Amino acid sequence: MAEFIKIYPDNPSEAAIAKVVKVLKEGGLVIYPTDTVYGLGCDITNTKALERIARIKGVKLEKANFSFICHDLSNLSDYVKQIDTATFKILKRALPGPYTFILPGSTNLPKEFKKKTTVGIRVPDNSIALEIVRQLGNPIVSTSIHDEDEVIEYTTDPELIFEKWQNLVNMVIDGGYGDNTASTIIDLSGHEPIVIREGKGDVDIL
Repeated sequence: MAEFIKIYPDNPSEAAIAKVVKVLKEGGLVIYPTDTVYGLGCDITNTKALERIARIKGVKLEKANFSFICHDLSNLSDYVKQIDTATFKILKRALPGPYTFILPGSTNLPKEFKKKTTVGIRVPDNSIALEIVRQLGNPIVSTSIHDEDEVIEYTTDPELIFEKWQNLVNMVIDGGYGDNTASTIIDLSGHEPIVIREGKGDVDIL
């Protein structure tokens, strides 16, 4: 059964974050708060953990559209091809924030994602998520826990999330009530920005 851990977003405890990072480094799956809906994440470098998330979501790993949660834009060059100044300015304006940006993938992507030409990058405006990634030292691969068709209460209340997910994951973080609006997805991999899904992030930043 998963561990249920309370972390306060205003001042995340170093010791609590270290516990989460230990679980991730050991190949565990963690449900954690973001600036939108709660996310299900694992260490980007752990193949077995990636396969577990794909299984839970019912998708083939190489076809999965998972996001990479980064601490800031400094990780970008590890996973994304060189981007132009206009694109970088949009990212700087929007992040950290409730956006997922689709960007052209680089040749350095983890082997599980080698066939992908694009990646989804997230830098959520949530201190717990950002601290986890900072302490881990590399991005986490993430997917929202909500069902695409219906956003129901269990996706916002950490205790209800724990009830539903306790046998599927290793840790559920209670970082307070989550939002039930997903991130805005913007495709910046082509010549013009394309809004794929309008969510919590305002599209006026374009």
